[in-house]
Amino acid sequence: MGSSSSSYAPKTVYLDVDGKVQKVVFSRHCSPCDIKELLCSSSNVPRLDDCFYVCVHYACVCVRFINPHYIPLKQVQFSWVFTSFPLSRAFRINELKTEVTNRLAMLEKRVELEGLKVVEIGKCKNDLKKLRDEMTSRGGSRVNCPCKYNFDDGKKVTPRRDVPKYPKYTLSQDTIESLKKPTFDVWHWEHNEMLSCLEYMYHDLGLVKEFSMNPITLKRWLLAIQENYRSNPFHNFRHCFCVSQMMYGMIHLCNLQEKMTQTDMGILMTAAVCHDLDHPGYNNTYQINARTELAVRYNDISPLENHHCAVAFQILSLPECNIFANVDPEAYKQIRQAIITLILATDMARHGEILDSFKQKVDNFDFTNEEHVTCLKMVLIKCCDISNEVRPTEVAEPWVDCLLEEYFMQSDREKSEGLPVAPFMDRDKVTKPTAQIGFIKFVLIPMFETVMKLFPQIEEIMVQPLRDSRDHYEELKQIDDAMTEVEPILSIWVSVLMCNPDIISIKGHSINTIFTLCFWE
Repeated sequence: MGSSSSSYAPKTVYLDVDGKVQKVVFSRHCSPCDIKELLCSSSNVPRLDDCFYVCVHYACVCVRFINPHYIPLKQVQFSWVFTSFPLSRAFRINELKTEVTNRLAMLEKRVELEGLKVVEIGKCKNDLKKLRDEMTSRGGSRVNCPCKYNFDDGKKVTPRRDVPKYPKYTLSQDTIESLKKPTFDVWHWEHNEMLSCLEYMYHDLGLVKEFSMNPITLKRWLLAIQENYRSNPFHNFRHCFCVSQMMYGMIHLCNLQEKMTQTDMGILMTAAVCHDLDHPGYNNTYQINARTELAVRYNDISPLENHHCAVAFQILSLPECNIFANVDPEAYKQIRQAIITLILATDMARHGEILDSFKQKVDNFDFTNEEHVTCLKMVLIKCCDISNEVRPTEVAEPWVDCLLEEYFMQSDREKSEGLPVAPFMDRDKVTKPTAQIGFIKFVLIPMFETVMKLFPQIEEIMVQPLRDSRDHYEELKQIDDAMTEVEPILSIWVSVLMCNPDIISIKGHSINTIFTLCFWE
């Protein structure tokens, strides 16, 4: 089974703070620090016969003891800073701070003298600045090491040290069967219940057994995933669950487990769960036009999708959240690359390219051809990502409202910042029918009909609901168009007659009364 955190024993060091020896016990989970126990003298006062170095990781100062030797600065990676010097007794915290500060100053000079690249220098300086700010704010009182991996925009991926607290729900047989269908109503479930459903999917598909996952690690990973989706109107954890549940449904509906490997199942499900991590609620067009940090970082190439990948693997880099901890390193490289490929495929800017590639393969599709299977997986995650209209109207329509709310938030911001505004996001131009008709007719139906060539069984369950949804919104648009044509004429008559309410009467009723009765009807 998966690796357990119990293999890490607690570590103890002793600090001499203002002449008083204090014992500090580091958590057994503090693996980045890996503190080795100190040798103590008979008087129970700690004595160090070794050298030690201070490692600085994202403004978190830890202590680790090593054999005495000098570590050249040129070997230092810029996310870590190593400092070494000998001690013969318990080290003093103030002396430690002074020494670290001096070594940081030396490192700053060394970085600039050796003519490193501008980006590397900037990154190193940012790390050093964070460290200085942390040391100033903490005032040397820090005695534990809750290392946190943080991103430049302040979003933090927090390791889960405890056993996850969300309750274990026993899913009824009706729920288990419903989970496999597009008709599943995602609006009736709370976050804890959705977490339990996702956990069930991983067990049901045999992924826990296939990858030797520790069940507690799976729980921690799912909690970390949930906590790293923002509370956007649309791109939130419920959307993540929708996409994952649809993927789970398509795996069963298309009998993918008989045609593809268990590793492929794990890649499809994990990519679906992670595909919109830390989505800020503003799309790639905004990121690029506003020249945000994400757009600069990823050179305007799918900045959001690249960020989703980065957050996903930041979470997986935490030992307590690494569901692939027991996978062979070479196999993990392939899994990682495949997940990245699928998440990047969700960028709608690449829709035409990916669908055209699949169309060229679908008539002679070969499940033994790796390129064909990769293309299919890309199309599957795209289908699941934008599959809301496959669901019943009462489930799908609220998602349209959520999406329009997010669009309007973006267009309002673009107007205030003087940026271009897409017509389909402008609250003054778009309506629900106009927003949906083109998308269903020219994006959803063609893509699902292409997949239908490979899996004919989806026609009744997935393609026909799309056609019905298209007809539904076209009827709404006709009503809107008719009202738009009538409104100017009606407006003129109302204004004239309201100014002269007694000039016309019908069967003894004034025109005021007639209009009142009509509107109430």
